[in-house]
Amino acid sequence: MRHVAIVGAGLAGFSVARRLRELDYTGAITLFGDEGALPYDRPPLSKGSLKASVDASGATLRPSEFFEENQIALRPSEPVLRIDTTARTLQLRGEAFAFDALVLATGATPRALPNAIIRGLHGVHGLRTLADAQRISQAFGTAQHALIVGGGYIGLEVAAAAAERGLRVTLIEAGPRILGRVAGPPTADAIRAAHKRKGVDIREGVGLSAFVGTDQVKGAILSDGAHVATDCVIVGIGIDPNVTLAKSAGLATENGILVDPTCQTSQPGIWAAGDCAAFPMADQITRLESVGNAIEMGEVVAANIMGQSRPYAPTAWFWSDQFDLKLQMVGLSPGYDRIVTRPGVNPDAISHWYYAGERLLSVDIINEPKTYIIAKRLIETGKSPPPAQIADQSVNLKVLLKS
Repeated sequence: MRHVAIVGAGLAGFSVARRLRELDYTGAITLFGDEGALPYDRPPLSKGSLKASVDASGATLRPSEFFEENQIALRPSEPVLRIDTTARTLQLRGEAFAFDALVLATGATPRALPNAIIRGLHGVHGLRTLADAQRISQAFGTAQHALIVGGGYIGLEVAAAAAERGLRVTLIEAGPRILGRVAGPPTADAIRAAHKRKGVDIREGVGLSAFVGTDQVKGAILSDGAHVATDCVIVGIGIDPNVTLAKSAGLATENGILVDPTCQTSQPGIWAAGDCAAFPMADQITRLESVGNAIEMGEVVAANIMGQSRPYAPTAWFWSDQFDLKLQMVGLSPGYDRIVTRPGVNPDAISHWYYAGERLLSVDIINEPKTYIIAKRLIETGKSPPPAQIADQSVNLKVLLKS
C-alpha cells in the first residue's frame, strides 16, 4: 500500500494514522478533514469545556509537529466530494486524489429539530464540533435560562455544565425516562437525583411542541401544554452516521457503513471506523458511539491494512461526568432480567450489575473507578460471578478475577 487516504480527521481517523506509523508503515498517509482544525477530542466539548470559555488547544489530540514528524499529510479544510471505487480516487474541489487503501471515518451528525419548530430563531444550538461548543459557551455567558432537549449523555452533561455556570436549567426527555437507551433505571434514578440536588428541572415523558419568539428564542411550549421560559436551547437528541459519501460510492450501508469482522466495507481495500461504522457483534449489526470504539476500531483498521487480518471484537465502555459524579459503564445491558446493586465504599458510590440469568452483561458504576476496572476485566474475559457474590459486600471483588 503506497498511499493510505483517511476521510475524517476525528479520533477514529487520527487513530488509524497514528497506529499505521507505530506499525512501521512507510507509505504516504493523507488525513482529510472539513472543520479547518487539528484533530481534536470531542468528549470535553460537552463536559469541562462548557464550564468556561472553550480553549481549542485543550482538546487537540496532538500538536501540528506530530503530523510533520510522522509524515502524516493533514488537509483539515478539504471536504471529499465523491469516491470513484474503480479509479481508486477521491474527488476533491478541482482535484482527483489517488489512493491505494481508503479509510472512511466520517463520523456522525447531530439530529436536528424540525424547521417548523426552530423557525430560524437564534439561540437554538446543537453540539458536535468545537465551533458548536464555543458558541454554546459564549451563550452561557449571557443567558438566564437554558432548555436542554434530550436526556441522554450529551443533554445531561450540558445541563450540568449550564447549572454550574449559574443558569436556570430545564431538561426535557420525550421518552419515559432519562438515559433510556444507554443505562438502566437505577442508574437513571441516581443521575436524576444528582441533577435535582443541583436545581435542574428534569421533565420526562414530555416533548417539544413549539418555540416562542420572533427573532431570538424566548420560550418553549411543551407537549403537555406547559410553557418554559428560555433564552438558550441546546438540542441533544442523538446522532445519525454520515453515510452519504459511502452510499453514493455504492458501499453497503445499514444504520452506518457496513463492515465485516475486519472492518472492511463491501468494497475491498476500503475500510470504515468510528461512529459511522456498523459492524457484526454478538450476532447482530452494531454501531458504538464512544471514544473507546473510535480508538480501538481505528487501530484494528490500521493493523488490517498492514495485513494482520484481525477481527474487531470490542468490549463496549463509556463514561460521563456530571457535577461531582463520574459514571462509568462497561458492556451492553439489553436482554437483562436482573439487576444486582452493590453499594460503594462512599455514600455517593454505587454500582449496578445487569444479568441475563446467571450471565453478566454489563455494569454501571458511579464514583468507584476501582470497581470499574474489575468489572471491565470481568466483561472482557467473559466471567460471570454469581449474583449473590456481587450483592455480598464482604466479598472482595478482586477475588472474582481469579475464580
